[in-house]
Amino acid sequence: MSNEEKILTNETPEVETITYEDSMVDERIKRAVKELGFEAMTPIQSQAIPVMIEGKDILGQAQTGTGKTAAFSIPLLMTVDPENPNLQAIVLCPTRELAIQAAEEMRKYAKYMSSIRVLPVYGGQDIMKQIRSLKGNVQIVVGTPGRVMDHMRRHTMKMNDVKTIVLDEADEMLDMGFREDIETVLDSMPEEHQTALFSATMPKPILEITSKYLKEDAVSLKMPAKELTIPLVKQYYYEVAKKNKEEVVARLLDYYNPKRSLIFCNTKRMVDELTENLVGRGYFAAGLHGDLSQVQRDHVMQGFRNGSVEILIATDVAARGIDVSGVEAVFNYDIPQDTEYYVHRIGRTGRAGKKGRSFTLVVGREIYKIRDLERICKTKIKPRTVPTVADIKASKSEKILSDVLELVQSEDLSEMQRIIEAKLDDEDCTALELAAAFLKQKMGDEPLEDIPTEDYFADRKKRKSSKNWGDGDRGDRKSRKGHDRDRKGFSDRKGHKGDKKSDKDKVRAKDLDKNGNLKKKKPKKDSWWESFTPEKKKKKKHE
Repeated sequence: MSNEEKILTNETPEVETITYEDSMVDERIKRAVKELGFEAMTPIQSQAIPVMIEGKDILGQAQTGTGKTAAFSIPLLMTVDPENPNLQAIVLCPTRELAIQAAEEMRKYAKYMSSIRVLPVYGGQDIMKQIRSLKGNVQIVVGTPGRVMDHMRRHTMKMNDVKTIVLDEADEMLDMGFREDIETVLDSMPEEHQTALFSATMPKPILEITSKYLKEDAVSLKMPAKELTIPLVKQYYYEVAKKNKEEVVARLLDYYNPKRSLIFCNTKRMVDELTENLVGRGYFAAGLHGDLSQVQRDHVMQGFRNGSVEILIATDVAARGIDVSGVEAVFNYDIPQDTEYYVHRIGRTGRAGKKGRSFTLVVGREIYKIRDLERICKTKIKPRTVPTVADIKASKSEKILSDVLELVQSEDLSEMQRIIEAKLDDEDCTALELAAAFLKQKMGDEPLEDIPTEDYFADRKKRKSSKNWGDGDRGDRKSRKGHDRDRKGFSDRKGHKGDKKSDKDKVRAKDLDKNGNLKKKKPKKDSWWESFTPEKKKKKKHE
């Protein structure tokens, strides 16, 4: 049996989810986790943490949003020697964003472990600044493969004391062309070390790496199929015309009013265009794609985290690794080209036990892609109609009035009441009229008209039944055909305006006898085919 086959068969039995309080986790980490609001471990955490603490190699398969970062961060923090100032663990991530977020999350778990330092290193940032930071006793480095390899070549990262290396989102790193860099880093590791590889999928290149670099007793942790999807995400799609996509997104934002949203586009150009248009409509939106500088990317992500940016519009590549809590809605402005991207996109919401929504805009034949997504992902994406003007008006007014009623219950409004009473005495209006005016002013301008509902299958059926006759209706075609017959004088209706001859004039002369009466028709001769039928042959034989 090959090493690869052994790894795949060394699967641990399914472990029931346990609470952090009942786990073997360090008390200082438990305290930090409790402050973050987490109580129970996710399946990948409950299985991976004990194995990593034990020191065994791991091959973990789990989708985005299942808690992989904590699954390797907590064991690293527990196994690192705080008395040793040298580098002891490396985490490789596919993108800068994921490296930064993984380092930040690790620091949160290490809040009460002041002697442990975690540093993110990635391309786009001044390498000299990173070199100075690495000299300050860093025990854990979280970085992208290319930048980690650069530091190794410069000898600014010394590998002598490194005991653990983690490959996070390994399939993504391979897709981005980092295989050579990853293998260079793995080849530079000390002989005795632990390797943990986490990936959403297990393509052949991943299995080749595991076969080469993971020990024979490596434990494979594969989450069951039910864990590969996000059941708390309600998925909807809207059939719209291409020209109405922007307006539909705006109305969905107004209707559902999510506090934090992610909108995915397939191209950088569309990200820029949609961002500019939504900002022009008054939304707090920002775009994120590969053409932005690192300073710009950091600024956008900081705004999205602190709430000054409510809507982040991004491409799939730029959004890799984004893990911001509190995302209430994900919009697929464009349907992703890859099914896995769809799972990754909607996995950005509905996390940590919270509910989320995903909205996908479908244009024409793209409806077939929805069917494919449902079949492959084994999920249900429900059709929805675009909210009407009345729906949006009701939703907005409900939100405003709810906020106002909250003020009524929590604030002292006596001074405001005196101002209103004085104004009502001076003006010829009621308190109800004044409140209605305030509400109208707060709601702002409403859309002028409803967006027509699109239905690809209905439209296709209509197009199929229509021909190039008049306005394309089959009934009109028949009517026109009848009208043409009338105009040519072949109608049976007497006295019709189109008739130019009487009924007798319509009869051909050769069909009349000399007295003007219709000739008697001769019996119809047998056709050539009928003369050869068995019945005719029998008849001729008797004759």
